[in-house]
Order: sequence, then C-alpha cells, then structure tokens
Amino acid sequence: IDRRKTRSIKMGNLSIGGEAPILVQTMTNTLTSDVESTIDQIKRVIKVGADIVRVSVPDKESSIALKEICKKVHIPIIADIHFHYQRAIESAKNGAACLRINPGNIGSKEKIKDVIKAAKDYNCAIRIGVNGGSLEKNILEKFSEPNPEALVESALNNIKILEDNDFFNFKISVKASDIFLATKAYEKLAIICDYPLHLGITEAGSKRAGSIKSSIGIGQLLLKGIGDTIRVSLSDEPEEEIRVGFEILKSLGLRNRG
Repeated sequence: IDRRKTRSIKMGNLSIGGEAPILVQTMTNTLTSDVESTIDQIKRVIKVGADIVRVSVPDKESSIALKEICKKVHIPIIADIHFHYQRAIESAKNGAACLRINPGNIGSKEKIKDVIKAAKDYNCAIRIGVNGGSLEKNILEKFSEPNPEALVESALNNIKILEDNDFFNFKISVKASDIFLATKAYEKLAIICDYPLHLGITEAGSKRAGSIKSSIGIGQLLLKGIGDTIRVSLSDEPEEEIRVGFEILKSLGLRNRG
C-alpha cells in the first residue's frame, strides 16, 4: 500500500504522519475525575498495545485529574474538549499531549488564540475533530445537511484558524456515522491538504456490528493509503477497540502489534 505523503507532527514522544507507522488509539469510558479508575483502564489498554488514549474533559475536576493521570502513564493523552476553552488551556498545562477541539466551536477569536498559545507553550498537539453530527450552524445552513463537502469545508475553516495563528502541529478527522459520508469526506480532504488524518466512524456500535462497520470504513481508506492514526469506536471495553484496530492494520499488512 502506497501511503499518502503527509507532514509529520509531534504528539508527546510520538511522531504522527510522515514515515511513522499508523497508530492505534482508544478512548476511556471512565469518569476522568476518578483518577484511579482512569489510570487502571489506561494501563489495561497499554497492555493490549494502545499507542494513544483520549479522555473526556467536561469539567474542571477532569482537567485537574489529568495532572495526576499524565504523571502515571507513559503514552500520550488526548484531552477531549467540547466548547469550554478554559478546559483546553488547563489540559495543556496539566500534561495533555494533544487537545481534541473544533476551533470553530471554542468561541471568540480571542479564546481560540488563548488555546493555541497554551498548546504552543506546553508543546501540545491539536486534533481538529469535525463530526457530521455536530457541524457549525453556518455550514449546515449553506449545505442544508451533512455531506462530504460540508465536513471538508468545516475542516478547512478550522485549519485556516490554526494556520493564521502560526500553529501547524495538528491532525484532522472528519468523522460521521455514515460510512459513505465519512469515507468521501476523508478522500476529498486527503487531496486538499497534507496534514495527518485520524480515521474513525462514529457511533459504530456493538462489538460485532461496530467492528464490521469500522473495518469497512477505516479499511477502505487505509487501502487507498489514507490515514495516520485510527480508532475503532465500539460500545465495548476500550481494550476491544485496540484489538480490532490492530486486526485491521494486520490484515492489510500495515502493522503487526508492537
């Protein structure tokens, strides 16, 4: 498989894109503020090969907990941020290796600048996380429904915000629960930009249905050389997401575990 040429970015001690192998990530399903449970779960996913773990940061308790969590685990932690720019700044300060945000959802340009400054100050990467289920109002008004062009335009708008602030250490995802919508959006974006792409199909579902759906969606993109990190989204334990992710890579001859 001839992989798409991308620029290389840094996330903690890992390189993403460029010549780096495709990395497998998952997301915890614990309350991040419950430090002990979260650390235990992260240690379990590391055992089955996780390269990166994302945790939810909905409140201040969670961003404070990150400090302890990041000290105790040795793989990069992505802080999942929705709307609250302050949580992003706290997460960067407290050791997150990456912030998963939509700059367009964070609020005013000043707030975005503050988040980008924190990312720069603390060597934190950013993932622009576009989702078919939560597109910006102006995009939905323009396209009237989530379609591949809408997802790509949202991504490009967010890319511009980061580039205008001299920030280039980021990757992008354009996820949707519809396989056709997601794969077409990824294919379009892969041609337009050279940033690393994170692949995923949202709300993929139960262990069996979700594994099949993700294998088809993620698999056909990987076959075309698209994708630098992947997550198989299952309503199962995070360890299972990692196992299926490696199975997909192995079946395409892209990577064996480790």
